[in-house]
Order: sequence, then structure tokens, then C-alpha cells
Amino acid sequence: MTSQPTPANWFSIFALGLIWGGTFMVVSIALEGYGPITVACARTTLGAIAMLSLALALKAPLPKRNTFPHLAIIGATNTALPFVLLSWGQQYVPSAFAGISMAALPLFVLPLAHFFSDERMDLRRTLGVIIGFAGALVLIGPSALRIGSGMEPLGQIACLAATVSYAGSSVMTRRCPPIDPIMMTALTLVVGSALLIPAMLAVEGVPTWQPDRAGLAIIFLGFFPTALAALLRTLVIRSAGAVFMTLVNYQVPVWSVLCGAFLLNEELPLRFFAALALILTGLCVSQWRSLRRLFGFGQAAA
Repeated sequence: MTSQPTPANWFSIFALGLIWGGTFMVVSIALEGYGPITVACARTTLGAIAMLSLALALKAPLPKRNTFPHLAIIGATNTALPFVLLSWGQQYVPSAFAGISMAALPLFVLPLAHFFSDERMDLRRTLGVIIGFAGALVLIGPSALRIGSGMEPLGQIACLAATVSYAGSSVMTRRCPPIDPIMMTALTLVVGSALLIPAMLAVEGVPTWQPDRAGLAIIFLGFFPTALAALLRTLVIRSAGAVFMTLVNYQVPVWSVLCGAFLLNEELPLRFFAALALILTGLCVSQWRSLRRLFGFGQAAA
């Protein structure tokens, strides 16, 4: 049973929201000097090196043989595929779009978990998913009807497809046999790296170091939102619980919008803010019981 969140837990949640929310801005900067597959590959490989070193240093136990098929699927759907989709999509859409689309992740997880896991949808969760899906439609806007008129609609679809990939990975993670979380993170990143290195070499070739902010962005992506954030996430869940961890979902799109608007000077249409409001409302509705439990509402009646 988890304990009440400590000040350190709250700081970690704030740090995770900021790190993950700013990731989309950093990806946009990295794309100034590298191709999308190279950005995804470098991020995954550096994260794999960092997490594997940590797992070995902590002497994390190796998983049993029956977990390897799960790790292979999770590595592909939680790192390789979504990282490439996001990097490719962000060539054509603002970083804020990618951040807002990620806010819909729990709303994609719920219907998948209903059919492939032990978490069933009820009326309240269904209503939350519908509201959030309406937000996703508003986010895409009228460009969904003009696929053949440029790359922006395809970039939008790629970002939302990355969210679906993350959702499938979340369900598979729930179904995975017990495994040390740090070792699991390390091995899934290794799988992603093994998939992306050949793809990078075949499509974009051997990368060269860019001695400007694009090169620094690559290093940041590997060690902060990939490795450090994974470690913080593990520590928070272990000490404060998975319900508390869901608070990150509400922060990420806000930080991505702020970073895109004020640091990258992105022009954000009004529908982005309307979509953000709808998606966050859908999250609140679908996770209302978890939020009440987290903040202690209604405990006297329990």
C-alpha cells in the first residue's frame, strides 16, 4: 500500500511535467540539424546506455524468459515507433500540437484496456473518452478533410498515431509478468535502439555531430526525458502510487503550449486551446474517482 505523497513526490511530479512537456520543444530544435529517425534513434540509444548502466549498478535482477516477448512488443510500441512518429510529425506541426495530442493518452488507454485488460469501461469513463475524443477532433481541425493538400495533416496524424502506440504499450505493460521496473525500462530502450539503428543507417546514414543547439538537444533528449524521467517515474510510483502519477497527464500539454508559444514563438490557433480544454475535461471526468481518492475527497463516507 502506498503512502501519502511527500514534498519530494510533489517536486518530482512537477519536474516530470516540465521535462516531458518541454520534450516536444527540444525535439523541434534537434530536427534543425538531424533527420527524424536519427533524432529518435539517438534519444533511444543514449537513454538505453544510461538506464542499462543504472540497472547494472543497482544489480537489478534479470527478467525471466517468459517476459521477453512482452519486452520486445513494449520496446517497439513505447520507444521505437512513437519516437519516430513524433519526430517525423513535428517537422510539419508545432511542438504544442504534439504535446496536446499526448494529453489524450489515457483516453486511448481506457477503451484498449476494456477489451485487452481487466479494466472495464463504465458510463463515466465512456463520457470522458467521448469528450476527450471531441478535443482530439478539434485539435486536428479542418485539415483532417484535406489530406492531399500538404504534409501538415499527415504530421498531425503521425502525432496522434504515436499516442495510440503509447496506449497499446501501456496495456501490454499491464499484462507483462512481474519484472524490476528499472531493468524493464532499460531493456525496452535496448529493444527500441536495436530497431532504430538499422533504420537510421538505411534511411538517413551515419549522423555527424552538429556543434550547435541541435547537437545539445540530442544529448538532452537521451538523458533527461528518456532516462532521468523514467527513473523519477519509477520512484514516484513506488512511493506515492500510480494514481498520483496520473497528475503528470494534466501538466504535459500545458508546458508544451507554454514552451512552444514563448520559447519557440510558435503561432498557436485558438482551436489548440479549445482542444486542450476538452481533453483535460475528458481526463478529469474519466479519472474522477482516482482524483477524489488522491486528494482525499469523500473519504469520510468510504
